[in-house]
Amino acid sequence: MNNIMNNIKREAKKFWNDEDGMGVVEVVLITIVLVGLVVLFKKQITDLVNSVLSKMTNQANKI
Repeated sequence: MNNIMNNIKREAKKFWNDEDGMGVVEVVLITIVLVGLVVLFKKQITDLVNSVLSKMTNQANKI
């Protein structure tokens, strides 16, 4: 019975100290922040992309 309790304690410590899941949480939080920034600055991003594409088109027509 004592051996079983020691095994449970050891496995519980390993589980508690395991940090493999932290990477997933970090990626999810970073993704949420990036999506929030895109939503907040959607108009500015759209204007910037349209400006860059317009300049590229004008430069390509000059060639």
